[in-house]
Amino acid sequence: MSKTHIYFVPGLAANPSIYEYLSLPEDQFELHFLEWQLPLALNESISNYAHRMSEFVKHKNSVLVGVSFGGIIVQEMSKFIDTKKIIIISSIKSNKELPKRLKFVKKTNAFKLFPTRIITNLEEYTKFFFTDFLKKRAETYKKYLSVRNPIYIQWAIYNVLHWQQKKPLENITHIHGTEDSVFPIKHIKNCIKVKGGTHVVILTKAKKISKIIEETLTD
Repeated sequence: MSKTHIYFVPGLAANPSIYEYLSLPEDQFELHFLEWQLPLALNESISNYAHRMSEFVKHKNSVLVGVSFGGIIVQEMSKFIDTKKIIIISSIKSNKELPKRLKFVKKTNAFKLFPTRIITNLEEYTKFFFTDFLKKRAETYKKYLSVRNPIYIQWAIYNVLHWQQKKPLENITHIHGTEDSVFPIKHIKNCIKVKGGTHVVILTKAKKISKIIEETLTD
């Protein structure tokens, strides 16, 4: 039996290690983890970027999986290649699923004030995390949020807020935590809900998500 090839795209500023807790049968699936590429310029279109990312998919009829902004990117990538399935986690299927506060940020251009310096110079700020809890969280951010190029960060935030997808694409499975504070569940339609899952459900509920992915692809 031939294996199903699955290509994973991480979340905004994240690296593929966010998928480290997933567990899928090795006799059925072959996993490929894509790294973020730097945008050619701040004004590179999301379509052109996704086309460049799609060139890293080397197998026909593959499955694309994306978390958060990575979910948006895999949907855009699917417009250039044939896919067996698109699975998005902690993401959105159209700009109608953006929460009102993010729409407000877009409308007022407040996103330009986002402190990209905090992400690009994370080590500089960790010395201010005094409690053990905050130090542990800072270490977690350092581990997973390793893509800190300021042009990439600004480009990615802009394209989350200005995504032009008005209707969901077909053939999408959407997995979403019920406690997601970035993309609140009340704005999300037609998804598989993970009870108690936050925006980082891929880390905290990996066993559950692994089961959902496996069941989705073997039904």
